[in-house]
Amino acid sequence: MSPLARCARATKRFGHVTAVSEVDLVVEPGEIVGLLGANGAGKTTLIRMLLGLIPATDGEVALFGEPPSRRTRRRLGYVPQGLGLYDDLTAAENMEFTAAIFGPGSGPDATELPGEIRPYARELIGSLPLGVQRRVAFAQALSHQPDLLMLDEPTSGVDPLGRARLWETIADAADAGVGVLVTTHYMEEAQECGRLVIMADGRVVAEGTAAGIAGSRQVVVVEAESWSEAFGALERSGLQVALAGRGLRVPGAEPADVRRALGDLPAVVRQAPATLEERFFELSQQATAPGAAA
Repeated sequence: MSPLARCARATKRFGHVTAVSEVDLVVEPGEIVGLLGANGAGKTTLIRMLLGLIPATDGEVALFGEPPSRRTRRRLGYVPQGLGLYDDLTAAENMEFTAAIFGPGSGPDATELPGEIRPYARELIGSLPLGVQRRVAFAQALSHQPDLLMLDEPTSGVDPLGRARLWETIADAADAGVGVLVTTHYMEEAQECGRLVIMADGRVVAEGTAAGIAGSRQVVVVEAESWSEAFGALERSGLQVALAGRGLRVPGAEPADVRRALGDLPAVVRQAPATLEERFFELSQQATAPGAAA
């Protein structure tokens, strides 16, 4: 049985700029694949290639075992960063429009809004809070019972409770056998994915579970009498440092380098397991460092 989505050495160039470079990716039924990367990493370009909106320059891109086309898009549910809703239509009218586009057989409740947003059915989309808009976009993407969901930053700008509700919807869809490819900037959301693919500078730099990617990597922890002085000293040395409580965490550095940067400042320097966010940062820095492509 073919994967729902597959990329094999997929590459996209715009003139002399390579936005996506030799990416391999697979999404199977019932799994949630998280696509992580900083702005400009190539995530949205890759999704647009999978949707068939732009062609691959090299490599292979397939949906449901064939090249992306109007036919394959009928089996997709898509929530873009801009939501894809019409601001001058009501929530109900947006649902009716989608049902008309997909036609007969698009689902028994193709025009139905979920209960919690039904009170907004006759409100113009442009007048609704962003969290409600995103719920409508999710309902629209699921209304024709797709086999694959593609979600590009689906919870951006939504409050924590709204994000939790949207992730419940994603999990419910996956439990029903729908494959999900989702991009996110939130590391806590990445924990909800069964598998992660991390991109940097257009390339895949890591793939696996959240625990597997973090692995046994260590981060340097600094406990100083004056965290502000220690922070300044580390920053002036060119080290990346983050405040965690009243301590400091320095990813991608060696304890000796940190100790040297602190100079005579009183501090305890030790190592601790790295978080997924710190590992993500380290991978991104390595990929964009001079000479990384070579």
